[in-house]
Order: sequence, then C-alpha cells, then structure tokens
Amino acid sequence: MLAVGMRRTTLAEIARRAGVSRPTVYRRWPDVRTLSADLLTRELVALLPADAGDGSRADGVERIVRTASAVRDHPLFVKVLETDPELLITYVFDRLGTSQHRILDVLTHAIRHGQQDGSIRAGDPDELAAMVLLQVQSAVVSARIVSDALPPDRLDGQLRTALDAYLRPEE
Repeated sequence: MLAVGMRRTTLAEIARRAGVSRPTVYRRWPDVRTLSADLLTRELVALLPADAGDGSRADGVERIVRTASAVRDHPLFVKVLETDPELLITYVFDRLGTSQHRILDVLTHAIRHGQQDGSIRAGDPDELAAMVLLQVQSAVVSARIVSDALPPDRLDGQLRTALDAYLRPEE
C-alpha cells in the first residue's frame, strides 16, 4: 500500500507479499477497502497515548498535539492523503469510524479527569470531546492546504493554543 497506494493495491498482491494464499486473505477481508480501513484503524489507534499522563489540561493538550503531529507524519496516512484521499470521505462527512470512536473514548476519559481536578472547564465531556475531535481532525486532514501560511511546527503551536483556550475553565 505504501508503494502504490490503496487504490492500486490488490488482495492478491497483499497475499503474495505476505507469503500466504489468497483465500487466507479473502477469509479475513472481502476487499481492499475493508483491509485498508482495518489497517488505518490499527495504525491510528497505535498512535494514541498508552497512559493517562498526569491528567492535567496542559498535559492532555500536549498529548493531543503530539498525537495529531504523529498522525500527520505517519507514512500510511501521508500516502492516503497523497493518492487516495477519497478513502477518508466517509469518516469526514458521513459517520465516525472505529478509530474515531476510540479517540472519542480517550478524549472523554481525559476530559472527565481534567474536570475533576479543575483544569478543564465544565460541560458535557462527550460534547467537549466531540468538539476537540473536530478541531484536531481538521488540523490533521487539512494541514496541507494551509502549509504555506502555517507550517507543521507552527500549526502544532496554533492547535495547542486553540485547544488550551477551548478547554480552559472560565474564570
């Protein structure tokens, strides 16, 4: 998939490169699109922080920004954006995918923890998590279109500022 993109990859080629039979691959995935979705989910979920950190807003925002940056730089994600961005359309416009549900779970848990220690503003944690997901997803998926005005290092800084301001308790 990294060599030719998702659209030009076939299950037969995947089986050949993996050294397994085509029926072995077809038993697990009916088509390349399903396999691609599973692969992207696996790779994105693997980038999520493994622990809760110190639970503070500052630590949480930093973890979100680092994760967003890692996703933007991930070779598979870069390849999808370069060659097959239409694979993401469903998950941007129509419905949440498995990885987005997992991200929302992580964000909701972190927001609840930050609300308990007072470092994150009051509000429905599910709603706050959904808004954070929208902000971060936009910063990841659309980063290339603003890269002249906002290169990756400065994009990370702006995302950090936006998330911190959004989550900061009202005074």
